[in-house]
Amino acid sequence: MYDNRAMLFADLGLSRRLERAEGHACAQFAESRRRVYPASGAMWMECAGAYAVFDGVDSPLTQSFGLGIFEELAPTSLDVIERFFLDRGASVLHEVSPLAGVAALDLLCARQYRPIEISNVLYRAVEKPPASDQGNIRVRVTGPAEAQLWSSISRKGWTHEHPELSDFLLKVGAISSAREHSVCFLAEVDDRPGAAGVLCMHNGVALFGGSATIPELRRRGLQAALLEERMRYAFDQGCNLAMMVAEAGSNSQRNAERKGFRMAYTRTKWRLFREPRGR
Repeated sequence: MYDNRAMLFADLGLSRRLERAEGHACAQFAESRRRVYPASGAMWMECAGAYAVFDGVDSPLTQSFGLGIFEELAPTSLDVIERFFLDRGASVLHEVSPLAGVAALDLLCARQYRPIEISNVLYRAVEKPPASDQGNIRVRVTGPAEAQLWSSISRKGWTHEHPELSDFLLKVGAISSAREHSVCFLAEVDDRPGAAGVLCMHNGVALFGGSATIPELRRRGLQAALLEERMRYAFDQGCNLAMMVAEAGSNSQRNAERKGFRMAYTRTKWRLFREPRGR
């Protein structure tokens, strides 16, 4: 149990907690995929404190987390991590916190990595939301029996702006339902499912992820209700720190800030644009 009253500073210690929570969630997703779909080859490993996750060649979760913030980044560590991805036919991708330092970024540049994505990591203390009247909106936890329903809502919400995720999202419900330390939520308006989200918990950190609303039910308050119920659940489970990751300057970031989240740091995703020697 963590003390919710503790001051939270955006420092290296915070970055380690946040990056480990997301890395753990993605590693558990790969573990779950391997259990549900044994032929997928999904797996993960830890190297130099970073988690390298392979969830499939085209999965957005196939990347590393925590590079350079638990141990100083060295060429030998990068060799091992790069080989992990390349041997499975995947691109080499790293989500890198700025707290990894200039030396780590310089090493990535020297090895012909280039930045391909920027996102903001946001955080806030977990607090129990006050009781409120949600009117005709209801948010509830779903189980394995509703995995297909959860997947269909999530897929419809996400693919409106990101059609490239369509294939990945087909199986997300079954995998998320089977993932440890993870809970799926569904928001309904007038008993009609309209938004889906997930909550992953690790070491007192509650990761709010996978949240999407179907286009025809947007601007009805479903996202706010989904966030509130997940916050209540996280509080009841003893979490003291909430985190979200959003595209820099996006509507998702603004919505999170309206709900009390603030920026911890801006994170960069790096991709290797050459094949290491010895391939």
